[in-house]
Amino acid sequence: MQNVTIKSSLYLLLGASAIAWVLLALIENKDLSNPVDFFGLLPKVVTIDLLAIFAFTKWGWKFRLFRGWLVPFPNLNGTWVGFIYSDWINPETGEKPPRIPVMLTVNQTFFHISCVMRTGEMESFSYAEGFQIDSDKQIKNIAYCYTSKPRLSVSDRSMPHDGTSVFRIIEKPQLKLSGRYWTERATTGEIILDYHSSELLEAIPEELSKHPIRKEPV
Repeated sequence: MQNVTIKSSLYLLLGASAIAWVLLALIENKDLSNPVDFFGLLPKVVTIDLLAIFAFTKWGWKFRLFRGWLVPFPNLNGTWVGFIYSDWINPETGEKPPRIPVMLTVNQTFFHISCVMRTGEMESFSYAEGFQIDSDKQIKNIAYCYTSKPRLSVSDRSMPHDGTSVFRIIEKPQLKLSGRYWTERATTGEIILDYHSSELLEAIPEELSKHPIRKEPV
């Protein structure tokens, strides 16, 4: 998939350069069969190409018309909300804990992506992120490693730790992230998130924190 995208990018850039050359020649009444006129337009064509590349990497990559053939990964920017379903067994009760309201914020550009996850007791920050996209195998995942920092009020039972999350990206019929996580504390579980908004929120929405608790994934 990556090779196809690179080839598509090169073809698009060459095509755009050719169009720019022709349009500039018409505007400035240049003869492209004349080497002096042809190469004389080169600095302006390069400038146009650089501006087009800047605009694409800044804004254009988000448009769906470029998805697949030019941009292999989806736009995940925004706030995602849902629940964590931990596999941890409480030694005192012998049961799993209730599901935990959680919020994930994704800050994504064409070149970089960062993920911050928040619950009522902790914040985790990604430090290594990447997409796994293979349309032929129907694979569309995002994975990242993170450092979790619990609140000081729960430090007696929850220590800072590192972990990894892998999410399957679901776009149809609605945006959803369905994934799993594991940590260096030997805890594992599931996380199911729905797309909430394009705004990067800094606290879990009140309606989510008051959501009825269930012990099994929905």
